[in-house]
Amino acid sequence: MAAAKLGAVRRGGGALSGSRQKRPGAPARDNDAMASELTRCGNCGQTNRVPAAAAGTPRCGKCHQPLPWIADADDATFGDVAEAAKIPVIVDLWAPWCGPCRMVSPALEQLARDLAGRVKLVKVNVDVSPQVSQRFGALAIPTLLVLRDGRVAARQTGAAPLAALRAWVDNALAAAAP
Repeated sequence: MAAAKLGAVRRGGGALSGSRQKRPGAPARDNDAMASELTRCGNCGQTNRVPAAAAGTPRCGKCHQPLPWIADADDATFGDVAEAAKIPVIVDLWAPWCGPCRMVSPALEQLARDLAGRVKLVKVNVDVSPQVSQRFGALAIPTLLVLRDGRVAARQTGAAPLAALRAWVDNALAAAAP
């Protein structure tokens, strides 16, 4: 599939870097939260379709290496996308107008790529999903959570650089390990 055509399929329409960030201010579509995303394998370059919710973890169809799992969720789909996941979930409660949210998003996506197969990143726009933010008592954004079996294992409010986020997630994963 040509890069231009693939870019049209992806929501952001950007380059094939594995990033799936929407344009700032882009309106949410009704089926965004359960849509599949096209993700490029960091190992072999194969483009793969990664569903928002699945029983296992996504792997490349060509080389079978773990793929980064980054999905959107909303009030209606949060249970299927985040809570039902078999691996730990990093939840990003964010808003498109929030500068710190936009600053931390690339670091979270890099973290999801680095920890492919070990974590899932679920992004929740609090403007369109107020029930999720209320449920977790998010008084400020970005609010970041690590969920394990649907329960909060760690929580952080505010933006942080990649190294600090990596340490926070590593600590949460070690503390929540069965």
